[in-house]
Amino acid sequence: MKKIICLMLVALMALAALAGCTKPAEKDEDAKGEGVMTHAEYIAAKVDDPVVIETYVQAKQSWWENKATLYTADKDGAYFIYNMTCSEEDYAKLVPGTKIKVTGYRAEWSGEIEVAEGATFEIEEGNYIAKAVDLTDVFGTDALIDHQNEFFAVKGLEVVGMDDGAAFWYSYDNSGEDGSDLYFKVKLGENEFTFTVESYLCGADTDVYKAVKELKVGDTIDVEGFLYWYEGVNPHITSVTVK
Repeated sequence: MKKIICLMLVALMALAALAGCTKPAEKDEDAKGEGVMTHAEYIAAKVDDPVVIETYVQAKQSWWENKATLYTADKDGAYFIYNMTCSEEDYAKLVPGTKIKVTGYRAEWSGEIEVAEGATFEIEEGNYIAKAVDLTDVFGTDALIDHQNEFFAVKGLEVVGMDDGAAFWYSYDNSGEDGSDLYFKVKLGENEFTFTVESYLCGADTDVYKAVKELKVGDTIDVEGFLYWYEGVNPHITSVTVK
């Protein structure tokens, strides 16, 4: 009898040990909170409709007068947040990967879908950094707009030069100076595109700004950036690699 009881105790102890080793269920960081829209619902909303999203900071473009402009994303898509109400102290907390809940209104400006100026936010638990999605085969197709504001990569572009033959311009009409936005043209297949280094996002001291200033017509390059939209695709480039 004692032997049976001992065996039973050993078995119970083993089961308890297994239970103790069981990992708790991992929190689903993609799950949306109550009242929070999916990315598809956000895109389908009409201009001036109220929107509530949960998203993750990917890059900070600017802060001034308690307004922050951000590139953000979740695993289903991307969101551009324009002039969100934000103190300078809170802006410092919005490092890439930070999860935020944003409440505001849907806006559209020259084709760019965004959360309108004046949105509010709160920081939540969670962290996510999106990998660059390769859109080399999507550029020049109607499907490109489905990736609006995403962090992307395109490979094998040819630098074709601006209207005067220069490899880049300071500002869209070459009226700027060092520190202004940089504009440059590239060709992929039969299509040409104009890319921008947005100076608020990547200033004159950044590697990408310096790299574009060194470009030569005919160079083959790979790029990464955010698929911003203005009267058509107007990517904001954050990395350039000359092949």
